[in-house]
Amino acid sequence: MRRNTPIPEDMAAVPKAMNPASIAVPPSTMQIGLRRLLACAVTALMFCAGIAMATEEPPYQTVRQEGDFEIRQYAPMLIAETWVEGDMDAASNTGFRRIADFIFGNNQVTGSDASAKIAMTAPVTVEPQSAKIAMTAPVTIEPEVEGAMAQATRWRVHFVMPSQYTLATLPKPNNPQIKLREVPEKWIVVHRYSGFNTLSRVQTKTEETLQWIQRQSLRRVGTPQLSRYDPPWILPMFRRNEIMVEIAAPARP
Repeated sequence: MRRNTPIPEDMAAVPKAMNPASIAVPPSTMQIGLRRLLACAVTALMFCAGIAMATEEPPYQTVRQEGDFEIRQYAPMLIAETWVEGDMDAASNTGFRRIADFIFGNNQVTGSDASAKIAMTAPVTVEPQSAKIAMTAPVTIEPEVEGAMAQATRWRVHFVMPSQYTLATLPKPNNPQIKLREVPEKWIVVHRYSGFNTLSRVQTKTEETLQWIQRQSLRRVGTPQLSRYDPPWILPMFRRNEIMVEIAAPARP
């Protein structure tokens, strides 16, 4: 017959929390890190989905499509633009921050001392510009298209403004480096691709676009532009990038 062994007084006094059977093992540092990483990933995906649903793009009609190439007819639009010196990456970052500062409130509502937040749109577009040479007056030289992306040191960065605004109603930038202007209807050849935008890759995609324009017997009237639609945390394989080149109105089939 089993006997009930009495519990020593010193053991009976041990708090329940100190009992080995009731001690909760805290999660390891790795477990906590994985949970936080998962939470951040889910939050980022939800945030990206919100941006994708909320971001307005300028309206257009597809006139012709062939693989990754497309001819679009864009309606008139209103843009905010700035000119930036430097290489492509530095100019893109500086230009983006400058215009983002404007749309996030560094502006003045027409007829008021108040400021306003302007909805973000897509894409963000950079276009190589020529350098200014100081003479009796500034002289602007536009480089040949071949090699423009690789050799350019001056860039035009612009955002398309939401369609609810006109030039009269759009808040005015406080920064004199930002200009607002209306862009008329235009036709654009677009070469769409994903991945990173290294200078060499952008140059390759630009050359492919110009070659396609030539094969289609289209007349180019604008400088190649790089348009980016996604925030930097989107995985490269899911990013939407486009090389855009304005052309004369193509003949209807």
